[in-house]
Amino acid sequence: MSWVDAVRTLRTSREPGVLVTLTSVRGHAPREAGTKMVVSATRTWGTIGGGNLEEDAICRARIMVHDNASEPTSFTANLSDKAKYQHGVQCCGGIVEVLLEPLAVRPSVAIFGMGHVGQELARVLARHDLELHLVDSREDFLTDDVLAPLADAEAAVHVHHVPVLPELVLSELPPGSHVLVMTHDHAEDAALIDAALRTEGLASIGLIGSSAKWQRFRRKLLSEGHNEAALSRITTPIGLTTLTGKDPATIAISVAAALLQSFAPTRHAPPDDTDTEGADTEGAEPAHHAQETAR
Repeated sequence: MSWVDAVRTLRTSREPGVLVTLTSVRGHAPREAGTKMVVSATRTWGTIGGGNLEEDAICRARIMVHDNASEPTSFTANLSDKAKYQHGVQCCGGIVEVLLEPLAVRPSVAIFGMGHVGQELARVLARHDLELHLVDSREDFLTDDVLAPLADAEAAVHVHHVPVLPELVLSELPPGSHVLVMTHDHAEDAALIDAALRTEGLASIGLIGSSAKWQRFRRKLLSEGHNEAALSRITTPIGLTTLTGKDPATIAISVAAALLQSFAPTRHAPPDDTDTEGADTEGAEPAHHAQETAR
C-alpha cells in the first residue's frame, strides 16, 4: 500500500498516525530523500530503509501518537557503526534528516437542527477539514437547495433526515464527536440533551438558548436522574460571549469560532479573560437572548 493510501486508511478509520519522511540524505543510506512511511499505534506502511533508523523513527512516531502531538518534529540519524544505537548497528555511512508529521483524527461535529443558525453554521464549518453531520426531523430543511452552499465543502458532509427520534443519530456518530443542539422544538432539544448525556464518548455537548430555557431543562434533567456532574457537561449558551448579536450569521460565527478553538487549544489559546465556552458570566445575557430569538 502506498503512503497516500495509508493516510487515507487512517482518515477513514479515524486513527491517529505519523507521516515519516526522509528530508535529507548525505552519503550512503538505504533510501533516498523523499522516501516516506506511515506509522500508527499498531501498524506501519512502507519503509525508510529498515534497521536502527526505521525502528527509531517508529518509536518516536508512536510516542507522538500516544501524546496526541500536534506539531511536527525532526531528528538527525548518523548511519555509522560508531554512532549510538538501540536497535542494531547500521553502518551505511551516511547522515539522514527525518521529519515526523502528526496525522490527527479530523474532528467530528453534529448539528441537530438545520434552521437559520444551523444552516449558517454548516456553511462555516464545511470550509474546514472535519466530519460534519447535519440532522433534522424536517425534510424541507435538508433539501438540495438548502445544502447547495455546501457543494464545494472541504468537510465530509453526512446528512441525516430522521422524522422520528432524531436522538438515535447520536449512537451513529464517531467517538469524540462534538454535538450542537439547536432544533426548532424545545421538546426535541430536551430529548436530544437527555440522550446525549446518556451517550458515551462524546467530546462536548452544546445547547443554544437563553438562561431561562436552560433552567427549565436543568430542572427536567435532574428529575430524570441526571446529577450535577452530568449537567456540567452541557455548554449553554454556546459560542463566544464577547461576540453578541441576534442575526443567525453572527451567532454561527461565534459558535464556530469557539468550536474551532477547542480543536487546537495549544495553538489557538484565547486570552485569559475570554470565556470561549460561553458559560454564564456577567454581561453575557445579551448572547442568551440572541440565541433564543435567532433560530
